[in-house]
Amino acid sequence: MSSAPEPQTVVTLTENAAGHVKELLTSETENAGKSLRVYIEKGGCSGLQYGLVFDEIRTDDFVAELHGVSVAVDRFSADYLRGSVVDFVDSLNGGGFKISNPNAQQSCGCGKSFEA
Repeated sequence: MSSAPEPQTVVTLTENAAGHVKELLTSETENAGKSLRVYIEKGGCSGLQYGLVFDEIRTDDFVAELHGVSVAVDRFSADYLRGSVVDFVDSLNGGGFKISNPNAQQSCGCGKSFEA
């Protein structure tokens, strides 16, 4: 028996990040109706790395609606991401999505991977 996704805010989005996600959803029609998935996978220079992708919601996901954006996090990633904040920085040097993770004991210089 499958259950509905569990509503719970694992990560938060800043208004700036949510605005950029909405722009991407509007400009990329193949992603219409999808959620922003924030996830962790093995790799990167510190052992684990962050990932962001537009995806369908799965039954075991934690899902939250933040500033008008649906955000999904799988159960494995939730353990590493709980309390994290996703922001979007619009600059020529080092711009893009940035994740501030209180669970990261050490992050690499690129900011895309961390050690738990």
